[in-house]
Amino acid sequence: MLKIGQLARHAGLTVRTLHHYDSIGLLSPSARSDSGYRLYSRDDVARLHQIQALRSFGITLADIGTLLAGAGVSSLSIVDRQLAALDRQISEAARMREQLKRMQKQLATGETPDLASWLTTLEHMTMYEKYFTQDELANLALYHDVNVKAEWRTLVDEVAALSAAGIAPDNAAAKSAGMRWIEMLERDTNGSPSLMARLNIMHDSEPALQQSTGITPAIRDFIGRVMGEIKLEAWSRHLLPDELEQMRRHQATRAKEWPPLIESVSRQMQADPSAASVDAAILGGQWMSLFHDMVGNRPETIARFRTAIETEPMLRIGRGMTDEMLAWLRQALHRD
Repeated sequence: MLKIGQLARHAGLTVRTLHHYDSIGLLSPSARSDSGYRLYSRDDVARLHQIQALRSFGITLADIGTLLAGAGVSSLSIVDRQLAALDRQISEAARMREQLKRMQKQLATGETPDLASWLTTLEHMTMYEKYFTQDELANLALYHDVNVKAEWRTLVDEVAALSAAGIAPDNAAAKSAGMRWIEMLERDTNGSPSLMARLNIMHDSEPALQQSTGITPAIRDFIGRVMGEIKLEAWSRHLLPDELEQMRRHQATRAKEWPPLIESVSRQMQADPSAASVDAAILGGQWMSLFHDMVGNRPETIARFRTAIETEPMLRIGRGMTDEMLAWLRQALHRD
C-alpha cells in the first residue's frame, strides 16, 4: 500500500490533486491507516493510470468518471491504445530515417540533381501520402489541379495583404475574403469534414506545405478569426448574448481541437461502425467535452444551437457527415 505522498511522487501529481480526485469520487483510496492516512492499493494505482491516460486523450474529469463507471474501459484497452499511438510514432520516425539515409548516400556519392527541387518534390509526395489515400488525392483538386492551385494562391496573397495591413477580422473586406475561402474549401473537398480536418492537420504539421502554399501559421490564425466572425454573425441570430460569448471564447481557445477530433472519429467510424469499442467511447467522451465547452450544458441553449444549425446554411458548410457522426457518437456513449 502506498501513502498519498508516495503515490503523488510516482505519478508526478500533487497531493492536492489526489485529494481532489477523492473528493469527486474519481479515485478513492482502498484503505486508511490507523492514523487516518489514505492508503492506495495496486488496483487504485491501476485506476489512476486509467485516469491519467484518459486525461492525456483530452477528456475532462467529469467525462472520465462517466466512462469508467459505465463504458467498460479496462486497463488493457487503454494500454493497447497507448501502444498503438507509440507504434505510429515509431513507424513515422523510421520512415523519416530511411528518407534521410537515402539523401545522405546520394550526397556522399556526389550525385548532382537539383537538390532543392528534389527535396521539395520528395517532401510533397510523402507529405500528402501521409494524410490521404491515392483515391482521395485523385479527387483532391488542391493537390493536382494547376488552376485551382493558382486560384488559391491569389486568395492567399489577398488574405496575407489584409493581415499585414492590420485589417480587423470583422472588417467587410476581410469577411468577403473569408467567404471565398469557405466556399472554395467546401468546393475543393466536396464538403468532406474528414478531408477538411486532414488539410488542417497537415498545415499544422508540415512546414514545407506552409512554404509552398504561402499559408503560414499567422495567415491561418487570421483567416480562422475571420471565418469565426462570419459564423458568429450567423450564431448571433439564434443565441443569447452570454451564449454567444461562450461560443466566442471557445473559438479563441479550443476551436483548433475540432479538426483532429473529427478525423479521429471519421477513422474510428470506418474501423468500428457499431461504435462498440473502448476507442469509440473515449472519442465520444472527447466530443462531448469539447461540445459542452462550446455550447454549455443548458438544454435550452443546446436547442437554440440545433435550430441555428438547421436554419443557417453557413453553419452547415463542412458538416456533410455530421448527422452520421452524431448518430455514431450517441451509440458510442450509449445515449439516445
